[in-house]
Amino acid sequence: MLRHLKEIGPITPVQAFFDYSIMRLAAVVFILKDEGYNISTTILKSENKFGEPVSYAQYKIENEAN
Repeated sequence: MLRHLKEIGPITPVQAFFDYSIMRLAAVVFILKDEGYNISTTILKSENKFGEPVSYAQYKIENEAN
């Protein structure tokens, strides 16, 4: 996940699931933050397939601590 954030850029939980089989991206981000990485969270809004509003997180590394 850290390599993705550094080399590719922002990631959402759906991307993490499909690309890396990570189902709890927020937990991985928590661990990375605990290790000193500055990761920001942006809440994005969209609609689901039923047209209902949904929101989800997008994570982005701001700078490297290590």
